[in-house]
Amino acid sequence: MSISIVLPAKNESEGLRRTLPALRAALPDAEIIVVDDGSTDETARVAAELGAQVLSSPYSMGNGAAIKRGARAAQGEIIVFMDADGQHDPAHIPLLLEPLGRGYDMAVGARNANGQASVGRGVANAFYNRLASWMTGRPILDLTSGFRAVRAGKFREFLHLLPNGFSYPTTSTMAFFRSAYPVAYVPIHVSRRVGTNSHIRPLRDGVRFLLIIFKIATLYSPLKLFAPAGMAFFFTGLGYYAWTYTMHGRFTNMSALLLSASVIIFLIGLISEQITSLTYRRD
Repeated sequence: MSISIVLPAKNESEGLRRTLPALRAALPDAEIIVVDDGSTDETARVAAELGAQVLSSPYSMGNGAAIKRGARAAQGEIIVFMDADGQHDPAHIPLLLEPLGRGYDMAVGARNANGQASVGRGVANAFYNRLASWMTGRPILDLTSGFRAVRAGKFREFLHLLPNGFSYPTTSTMAFFRSAYPVAYVPIHVSRRVGTNSHIRPLRDGVRFLLIIFKIATLYSPLKLFAPAGMAFFFTGLGYYAWTYTMHGRFTNMSALLLSASVIIFLIGLISEQITSLTYRRD
């Protein structure tokens, strides 16, 4: 099958000087696309000189937007997404392609604890993995890894769901699981990135932490998150009512509030479930 390799890049000229020659040596026949996300350095020139097809944005649109532009332009039946900063080893690409030959639709390079950018990011990613595994009922080893190989046609089905910023890996993974497209995980080693520090900032990571949790739920099965929350409010309200009735012989406003909240949360979950189902319609 024909292969396209898409590398989103923002000010990654140094990383491309190491990554592109290794890519060409590992997969000489593959189409290589570098999506220059409004870089202010020599990213576009370096990529072109090293033989890659370059898609340049006049300003930075975000990592997810670069992924979408690259996926639309790719001609291969298989698309490999990887970082341009030198963290991902092109020699690992055949490891990702092997599961696709066995019927999988997506293969993800799963990092170990040493491959995380920081301790905080490692803890957050471990939480994401556990939550997503519980939601899908399948073991998810690395929900946020950007090193993955996908069947192009099936990946493009979900381009409208992908955010322009970060977390495209989370969105695409949950979309594949929701649509019953099999996903495989391949353990890989990740190197230290070349050049400046990651574009992700700790302050924004806190907001992203909450947003990704909700995105995991809404992309797969909102009711699996809303139903337990509703039950928690219901039993809290019921327990509080039992205590106030025993101690004071009355039904309090707090009990009414907690019980009402449980019903509202459950109904919101039902509505969200229907909206999620409509999101995946293909007509």
